[in-house]
Amino acid sequence: MISNYFKLPRLAIDFGTANCVIILQGKGVVVQEPTVVAVSPKERKVLAVGEDAKIMLGKVPEGIEARRPLRSGGIANYRLAEALLRKFFDISLGKVRIFKPEVIISVPAGLNSVEERAIIQALNAVGVNKVYLLPEPIAAAIGAEMPIHTSSGNLIVNLGGGTVEIAVLSLNGIVSYSSHRGSGDALNEAIISFLKHKHKLIIGEQTAEKIKIEIGAAMELKKELKMEVRGKDIKTGLPLAVVIKSNELVKPLRGVLNEVIEAIKHVLNDTPPELLADIVDRGLVLSGGTAMLRNIDQLLTCAIGIPAHVVDEPLTCVVRGLNTAMDNIELFKRSVKSR
Repeated sequence: MISNYFKLPRLAIDFGTANCVIILQGKGVVVQEPTVVAVSPKERKVLAVGEDAKIMLGKVPEGIEARRPLRSGGIANYRLAEALLRKFFDISLGKVRIFKPEVIISVPAGLNSVEERAIIQALNAVGVNKVYLLPEPIAAAIGAEMPIHTSSGNLIVNLGGGTVEIAVLSLNGIVSYSSHRGSGDALNEAIISFLKHKHKLIIGEQTAEKIKIEIGAAMELKKELKMEVRGKDIKTGLPLAVVIKSNELVKPLRGVLNEVIEAIKHVLNDTPPELLADIVDRGLVLSGGTAMLRNIDQLLTCAIGIPAHVVDEPLTCVVRGLNTAMDNIELFKRSVKSR
C-alpha cells in the first residue's frame, strides 16, 4: 500500500571492477567512484572506500591494504563489496532512509548462479526493496541507443576495467557472446611491464593508469604526446624520472588489444549470416572507460573490417542504459531478472 502513495526511490547501478556509477532517478548521476576499499586486516576494519581508498593504492603503510572487491565483474570479497555498496547508498540516498529503493544493476552476461546470489545478498544487506539484474552488454546497448528491439543484428563491445564483454544482440536478447579479461587493468599491467624492461623503471598501478589516460594510444599518433614519468630505478632502488612518448607505448598496448580483436572475431564467427550482414552495414559500438583510449576505434576498424564507433560518454553508457531499462521493465522483460 505504501507504494500507492509514495514513489520508492530507484537506483541504477553499474557496479564495475574498476568503477561504480550510480544514477538516482530524478537526480542523475550521484556516484562515480573507483571500486576500491582500504582495509586494516589486523583490526578487521574498513578505513576508506572509493576515491579516498584509490589514492592509497601503492602508498599505504604496513598493516593497511587497498583492495578491489570485484574481479571480472563478480564479487571476489563479499564483506568489502557490502561495505562499498553501503557507503555509496549513503551518498545516493542519505544515511537515514524511510523507504528501501528499487535497484537495477548490471551483471556480466556469463554470471553464474553463485556470483548472482552474492550480488543479490550484498544488495539485500544494505537495504533494497527489489532487485533487477540486467546483462551488461544489453545495458550498454540501451545506453548507446542501439535498436536492439528490432530483428536486426547489433554488435556492442563494452570495454570495462576488468573485462571486455562482446555481444551480438537482436530482439532485446543476446545471440552470441564472449567475455575477455584483457581490458583497462591489462593495459595498465602492459605499461608497467614495458617501463620495467625498456627503461628499468618500476611504477605503480596508479601511475600506469595516468600514463594510459594522458598519452596512451592504440595506434601511432602523427603528433606524438610525451610525459615525464617518475618511479624507482630497478638497479639502484633510487628515484628515477624518464620521458615517455605515446608511440613507444603502442606496441605493448597492442599485445593486449590484439586479444580483444580475436575475441570480437570469435563472436562474429558464431553469429548467423543474416545478422552479420546488418553488423557490416551498421558497424560495432564501443562503450566503457577503456573505449576512451586514443585511436582504439581506428584500430578495430582496420583489424576487423567493420566500422567501429565510440559512444558519447562511454564511461556512463551502461548506467544510462540501466536507467532507461528501469523505466521500461516490461519492454526488456526477456533480459531482466527480478529478485
